[in-house]
Amino acid sequence: MTVPYVRSDHDSETAPVIVERREGPYGEVVLRRRGGGDGATGAVYEIIANGCFLMDTSDGRSERLLVDAALAALPAGRPDPAVLIGGLGVGFSLAHAAAEPRWGRVTVVEREGAVIDWHRTGPLATISADALADPRTELLHTDLVAHLRTADAAYDALCLDIDNGPGWTVTEDNGGLYSPTGLAACRARLTPGGVLAVWSAQPSAEFEEALRNAGFAGVRTEEITVARGVPDVVHLAVKAA
Repeated sequence: MTVPYVRSDHDSETAPVIVERREGPYGEVVLRRRGGGDGATGAVYEIIANGCFLMDTSDGRSERLLVDAALAALPAGRPDPAVLIGGLGVGFSLAHAAAEPRWGRVTVVEREGAVIDWHRTGPLATISADALADPRTELLHTDLVAHLRTADAAYDALCLDIDNGPGWTVTEDNGGLYSPTGLAACRARLTPGGVLAVWSAQPSAEFEEALRNAGFAGVRTEEITVARGVPDVVHLAVKAA
């Protein structure tokens, strides 16, 4: 179910400016700017999908935790691990992964062409340009669920930040990622001892149980405190070696 945009703590009294609005195969996606003027330092960019706030450039702590927690949970001494990031979003997870020399390969999957364009030639390039230019980085314009089910590649870590997490998806198709079939596809793409890290806007005991039922071990949740409301979390799980 689509949920209307809700005013958040970082919003100012100034009305947001629509930078671009596109209608795509999964509905409407909008890039908005708050403050700062065109290209000015201090502007906050927001991605809105089907009228629902997804993410913005005001913080990024939980996106960075998503990557760091996955790396920390890998077996010690694993050489040049490969990480898959889904999706691109505002680019914090990708930029953080590319800034870490221990990752041997960084693949990011994004199904919205508009989001990719905003990173390649738009204002979000200030976050992701260096990461996209890194020779370890591969950007795939495709659906994440389809990639997980059909790809031949194996990954040491999957860092997934899709919609607002397993308990609240903007489009119905994304719900399949968190289903038993979707979690089985995640497990199949991981190397032995590989880590699944899933960002969520709120904790979910039900999703932890779903991870255990899907055959994952070491299931746990790390929290990031937010200014108001329940904390953002990263759900972590390990494919048994």
